[in-house]
Amino acid sequence: MTTALERKDFLRIVALGGVGLSLGLEFAPATAAAAPAADFSPLVWVKMHPSGSTTIVVNASEMGQGVATSLPMMLADELDIPMSSVSFEFSPTSVPYYNLVMKGIETDGSRTTPTMGPAMRKAGATARAMIVAAAAKTWNVDPATCVTSNGIVTGPTGQRAPYTDFFAVAATLPVPTDPVLKTFDQFKIMGRRHARLDAGAKSTGRATYGMDVVVPGMKYAAVAKGRQIGATVASYDATAALKVPGVRKVVQVPQGVAVVADNTWAAFQGRKALTITWNDGPNAKVSTAQIYATAHQLATTPGLVQRQQGDVDAALAAGKPIVATYESPYLAHATMEPLNATADVRADHVTIWTGTQNQTLAQKLASNITGIPIANIDLHTVFLGGGFGRRGNPDFVVDAVAVSKATGMPIKVVWAREDDITNDRFRSGSVHALAGTVSPDGKIVALRHTMVSESHVHIEQPFLMTKAGLDPFAGHGSTDHPYQVANQLMSWHELSAYQTLPVGYWRAPYVNINAFATESFVDELAHAAGQDPVAFRLANMSSDTRAYNVLRRVADQSKWSASAPAGRARGVAVGTDAGGWIATVAEVSMPNGQLKVHRVWNSVDVGQPINLDGLEQQIESANLFGLSAALIGKITFENGAPVQTNFDSYHVLKMLDTPEIFVDVVDSHESSNGAGEIATGFIMAAVTNAIFALTGKRIRTLPISDALA
Repeated sequence: MTTALERKDFLRIVALGGVGLSLGLEFAPATAAAAPAADFSPLVWVKMHPSGSTTIVVNASEMGQGVATSLPMMLADELDIPMSSVSFEFSPTSVPYYNLVMKGIETDGSRTTPTMGPAMRKAGATARAMIVAAAAKTWNVDPATCVTSNGIVTGPTGQRAPYTDFFAVAATLPVPTDPVLKTFDQFKIMGRRHARLDAGAKSTGRATYGMDVVVPGMKYAAVAKGRQIGATVASYDATAALKVPGVRKVVQVPQGVAVVADNTWAAFQGRKALTITWNDGPNAKVSTAQIYATAHQLATTPGLVQRQQGDVDAALAAGKPIVATYESPYLAHATMEPLNATADVRADHVTIWTGTQNQTLAQKLASNITGIPIANIDLHTVFLGGGFGRRGNPDFVVDAVAVSKATGMPIKVVWAREDDITNDRFRSGSVHALAGTVSPDGKIVALRHTMVSESHVHIEQPFLMTKAGLDPFAGHGSTDHPYQVANQLMSWHELSAYQTLPVGYWRAPYVNINAFATESFVDELAHAAGQDPVAFRLANMSSDTRAYNVLRRVADQSKWSASAPAGRARGVAVGTDAGGWIATVAEVSMPNGQLKVHRVWNSVDVGQPINLDGLEQQIESANLFGLSAALIGKITFENGAPVQTNFDSYHVLKMLDTPEIFVDVVDSHESSNGAGEIATGFIMAAVTNAIFALTGKRIRTLPISDALA
């Protein structure tokens, strides 16, 4: 007899010999003072309990980026309570919990911190102001004479009591609309290091991911989809599938043919037994060669103007232009947790359990499928085992809802890795034609950059496109470069107009393709000018900018002016993403012709830091994500289908190949920005520039492994 061991149970058994780690996740001990029976919750984001603990409600998805710690830190700092008393919970997905900037609940684009951070701070300041007012009323003193610290109010003549003593009175007071926020010098929590609030639950198996969800009466489903992108079902025979032990039903849904079974294994085996005839989709003849032939041709013609200054054509004609063409491949997301969702569709109600980056869109799509209004669709957010933008497109949720509706039972859909990569919303490939000139004293005189890429915005958010057909974000990583150039022209062609491959958000959208081309070409200009790459960049920037500061700092940090160790060389890149600035230096060698990235230095300015631990972890994470893509990542297509389908052909970076990473965080008082993506794109150029410094070979086509082959 064998006993099934669930992932969560395994983690519980191995974690410290059965001893759990709390790391701030457990409630703090109750205070000794008498406490009222009711919670104090003046706003939806905070629930203060009689025990002295506080639950902070988070309306963003936690996929490893640490937002379930950083947002509570912002609220707790303004509320003046210790992090040891704080826990968090994911919010409902109803309107009161919407991110007002995004007009819904979604987590993408490094936008959570700048959009929800102010709301969290205001909520903490509001609750604190009400408690202070309640204490002042109780003690008959001026609120301005009361101070707070660690969940305790102190009055002007030595009065002292915990917040909990004032909940009842505070609940009777009006909620202030414009509470006073702390100044930078008053922060006690923000800008420091704090253990993640989810660390204990994840270390001991108590955290619930989508793969952990089990509901009464649930069956498992695997949906067969065409190997070719966009293929549709012409006919199918389920006779053999229905003979597989554990298979209960086979139903056709708009996405393909679903096999419903008692467990995932039976569903997968039943799917293999299906006989399906497919109709070709619109991409039946699409191949990588065709895509890039079109892109290279487009790159030779003017595109839609993104940024224009001076007369770039005249400036190029007057000098000796340096020209180069760069190319990036399509990429998959390949999140570690397979895509999955559980749905229970009833006559007038839908319940969904999943880890998604776009809860509101998932609800809207479920409503479209079932005809049930969004108000009657409950979505329970769970932890995500990686997102990187992929889980912002909830097609896996659509699968679960469609199959549950067709079968009348709760359904968990799990995608195999082949499903994931074959049906990904790929990072677009791109081609970049650049031309530039430099003056004898090393100043950039002209810069032209023609970009060709697909537009995930056009596919997923067409209302954001301009009337002229320009994706307003497609130039990020190029149009926002930090250099002072009198004559420049950045333009863009939409490759999506020539085929309909499914592309989507991929960590640091557009920056992850444009920064590689831009910063590699700036390195070419520096070489043409005969100048040091760092000195050249600094000379072409204003010295009072954040870009200048991070570049200067990373040069100091990496000891750029000193020679690299024997057999090694360094490369540099600098730029902006999501409101922050970063400069990156990479150090490489090529023993026996094999590339080795040894060390990476980053200086980053993302405004006021929140959790220094979390920020550094995200820079390291994005470095590795970008490095993996630069070194070995690629998706190619033949006959309208991805060639790579699993990790045997779609390669990712291994621990053995990871460099030592250093992170320097600027102590900035600018508004806080997200940091989950900024370090992804620039490491690509830093590494290829280092390869040039070492070998004299300029890498203009990614992945590097192909270019060096």
